[in-house]
Amino acid sequence: MEAFTIVSESPADLSTTGRCAREMNLLLLLQLLWQPRKALSEILDRGSLLFAGLAVLAVSIAIPAPISFFAPLLLLAGVYVPGTVLLAAIIGRLGSVSAVFERDYSPLLTCAAFAWAAVNLPLVVAARMVSPSVLLVLATVAYLYFAVLMFLAVRTVLGVGNGTAAGVVALSWIPLALAALVWGPLSMVMRWLASPFFLLFVFLYLRHRLSGLGEGLRRGQRFRRMLDAAAVNPHDAEAQYQLGLIYQHRRQYSEAIRRFQNAVAIDPRETDAHFQLGRIAREQGRLKDALAHFQTVIDQDPAHNSSEILKELGALYLTVRQYSDARNELEPYLARREYDPEGLYYYGQALEGLGDIAGARDAYSRAVEAARTAPSFRRRYTAKWSRLAQKQLRKAA
Repeated sequence: MEAFTIVSESPADLSTTGRCAREMNLLLLLQLLWQPRKALSEILDRGSLLFAGLAVLAVSIAIPAPISFFAPLLLLAGVYVPGTVLLAAIIGRLGSVSAVFERDYSPLLTCAAFAWAAVNLPLVVAARMVSPSVLLVLATVAYLYFAVLMFLAVRTVLGVGNGTAAGVVALSWIPLALAALVWGPLSMVMRWLASPFFLLFVFLYLRHRLSGLGEGLRRGQRFRRMLDAAAVNPHDAEAQYQLGLIYQHRRQYSEAIRRFQNAVAIDPRETDAHFQLGRIAREQGRLKDALAHFQTVIDQDPAHNSSEILKELGALYLTVRQYSDARNELEPYLARREYDPEGLYYYGQALEGLGDIAGARDAYSRAVEAARTAPSFRRRYTAKWSRLAQKQLRKAA
């Protein structure tokens, strides 16, 4: 029987790994200043919540301010990010608030902490070189850029549209304003919390709960590492497809397209990848490419994704004002899924384009009713089509 040995990492190896991780996180911190979208995506995949928190503390110590050095981190973790997640869940209709918090709080907190530390780093340097009036101007620019970074972070982490992300960031000052109203008593509590004995007590008795604070981020990073490992296999189309979905959720469409194309190159019968390539192409206005991918889906599986392909084709034909073709695709779709607000809205558009105003009004009314009675977890997706249908009903009144 052949002997085997178990190789373990030496302390030197672990030290090298830790140093590489710190260097990578520091690079991501600086990269936010010139490649924010790429940096935020990399932070979600490889960033450390611990490093982000320590970076905020280090920068807070270096900035002369009349508040405790740990106040910015406490406000980020306890006020700003929870308020931002709550606003996003409400405005974006993301479903259960508790589920959104469990999934997205730690990833968004990590991005926000990285962003806050990044925009304040130049202020640390400038504070020793420029006058207070110039420093005030620089601080204004820095925090406007922080708002830009948070817009990108909300969009990347939560997968919401530009309008929702902008609305969330525009209202995210409200939790901070509420905190300012109770800042006097709060600052007294914060000074008390700074006691090393109290901090030790919190660590000993709440360490298990605190250790779970970053579980949402770690879970996503473990899944990403698993997919990256599987994607090394040149014959694994599914791993490429799943990576494409991650980038599509983050609205990084160039990388999503590349991954979906890799999946199709590995397995031309990867119908899901063709479907997503068609959807992205339609949204980007590349209608010929979209039609080619949708035709491939139809050839491979006419009932793909609960007949969603018929709805996508209907929407495509509406874009080029081929209303009769759109109706022909949407009618069999609605025969199978008669309570889909999006499909009903598209059907109303097709009928309106063909001059059937009464039929269009009926389709719009059914779209509003379907959205109103949809399950709560679907409201994020149905609300848009209800608003559009109501707008068309008012125009036709």
